[in-house]
Amino acid sequence: MATKQRSRSRRSGPSRDRGPRYVAPVLDPNWHSPYSPTHAEKHANHKIVRAFALRKKLPQSIGVAVVVLALVAGVIVVPWLPVVGIAIALLYAWDLRRALVRYEAKGLALGNLVLDQFKIGGTETDRLRLTTVMDRLSATFGVDAVSTYIVSDPGYNAALVPSRTGLSFFVTDAVMRDFELIELEGVVAHCLARHRLGLLLRESVAAVAVTSDESRRALAGQGLAYRADEVAAAAIRYPPGLAGALRRCAAQELSSTSFFAGATYAQWRWIWFDMWSGRVSDLSDLDDVELRARALEEW
Repeated sequence: MATKQRSRSRRSGPSRDRGPRYVAPVLDPNWHSPYSPTHAEKHANHKIVRAFALRKKLPQSIGVAVVVLALVAGVIVVPWLPVVGIAIALLYAWDLRRALVRYEAKGLALGNLVLDQFKIGGTETDRLRLTTVMDRLSATFGVDAVSTYIVSDPGYNAALVPSRTGLSFFVTDAVMRDFELIELEGVVAHCLARHRLGLLLRESVAAVAVTSDESRRALAGQGLAYRADEVAAAAIRYPPGLAGALRRCAAQELSSTSFFAGATYAQWRWIWFDMWSGRVSDLSDLDDVELRARALEEW
């Protein structure tokens, strides 16, 4: 009998230890969400513009460097030649700095140029609806001083661009008429995400730079539209809304009278929500609206 009791005691003992145990959470202070823009990411995008401006001045820079080195080497013949060389180098550095500022200034004034291309459209209800969406999402993205414009055009598109007074958001009255509210929110969030990522300056300078289409695309950042989609979808927490907006852009039949069928759009395409408006879908291109929609639908 005693043996049976000891046996039952041994069997019942471990069962008391099988209950759930508290495990203290381990928090990693260095963890960062992959869907949140980082300061380093934004800084890297800003540096691209300066690197582009420096490359445009590279031939002049090489010529000045050769002259300065020749003058410095001439100290053996004429002692004061290095002074002249240093003066030339300082003057050129000052001019180079001015060139960088000029490139950025052209991009920062793009909002005024875009406004000149359109007529103002939309109803009072549309304007109130857009202002409400923008006010709510700009607070979410930490963006201030955004002027909103509904422009008259039969194509679906939108853009957030720098202007002299801050930021200007343009959206066509076709979007306001046909898009659901959650789809409009996705478009606005995408454009604000580009600002958070530091892409606006790259894209606006690419739009106004005198260069080839290939250089414009490299400067604006190929494939970065999908990165902005990720940030936007995570912020609004509803990827199907943004995917629906992209689907509508992919399915539209672009009118020949639309701004988005013209040469100016071809030069400015990188600032727009749909960078390839009217193009047959190319699923090898991360900027393609059809591909971006499919990727969001798989979230």
